[in-house]
Amino acid sequence: MSKIKDIVQHLESIAPLAYQESYDNAGLIVGDANKNVSNVLITLDVTEEVIEEAISKKCELIVAHHPIIFKGLKKLTGSNYVERTVIKAIKNDIAIYASHTNLDNVKNGVNAKIAEKLELQNTEILSPKNGVLGKLSVFVPQENANDLKSALHGAGAGQIGEYKDCAFETAGKGSFLPSDKANPSIGKKGELETVDEHKIEVIFPLYLKNKILSAMKKAHPYEEVAYYLHQLENTFDDLGSGMIGEIVEPMDPKDFFDYLKDKMDLSVIKHTKEINRKIKRVAICGGAGSFLISQAKNKQADIYISSDIKYHEFFDADERLIIADIGHYESERFTNEIFYAILKENFANIALHLGQTVTNPIKYY
Repeated sequence: MSKIKDIVQHLESIAPLAYQESYDNAGLIVGDANKNVSNVLITLDVTEEVIEEAISKKCELIVAHHPIIFKGLKKLTGSNYVERTVIKAIKNDIAIYASHTNLDNVKNGVNAKIAEKLELQNTEILSPKNGVLGKLSVFVPQENANDLKSALHGAGAGQIGEYKDCAFETAGKGSFLPSDKANPSIGKKGELETVDEHKIEVIFPLYLKNKILSAMKKAHPYEEVAYYLHQLENTFDDLGSGMIGEIVEPMDPKDFFDYLKDKMDLSVIKHTKEINRKIKRVAICGGAGSFLISQAKNKQADIYISSDIKYHEFFDADERLIIADIGHYESERFTNEIFYAILKENFANIALHLGQTVTNPIKYY
């Protein structure tokens, strides 16, 4: 029998909470992580109606994209839909977990699903993040180098794009003089010792720092480990906002709008004026994405597809590209398929239910 914490740990191995934006509130929001789970409801939003659906399907856990709580609740009196939803979940012992901007930011997350729907090729992150990688340099006796590298790689160090177990290694001489209180694994107290050592260097995501340092110290033979840590300014191409790619055959704007409606199951598209060229390069961002308009132009996109674009922000197209607002719900509705695929592959003993409640608060007449 799986527990809620097992599902949480697996989801966070794919979309770590460290990758959520500062304003976000992803993670386990309601419920006991140690509770057993046999039925999971997957949904975009959590509302009172979604809780009712979870009750009817005997679900102990709801996995959602949008957190029901963004800011701290000071009261639980049922005065608004957030409070009522949380109260109903607690009363019925239903846990709520959300994977939001952390799932937006990872390479195989929300925007990859949109790119898949649009059959985009040669995709890459539209606005990669920097400052999220670190470098570890550690010195170890030559005969222990391979064991130490294996431990570091096992903890998550050394992954660069599609290459894993990456490391750089140089040979040299290390020297040290153990004090009378030391307990050296090599050499003697009070005597200067020189050892053939290797310096191992690996890159790692900074959020894994404590895990990697713990693995390093556990695998290292020395009582005191000599190492250096550096934060890198390198961009991390597997992490960031939005995505850009290319359609197989360039299309006239009107033909592309029809294509977009068909692939994303849209009834309406709000957009700027058509450009005088075919659509080839397509930039996308699920959810509110006006902050990426300039990046889409800089990457020479022909069209930028997102939602929640404000009136004056449409002017930023400046006839250099088309800005298409397809709606927040519409841009993220297929996120449920991501959760379903992740959980189905790893939790065969759990019944997964794709939510049938339409939570979109916006209607079109």
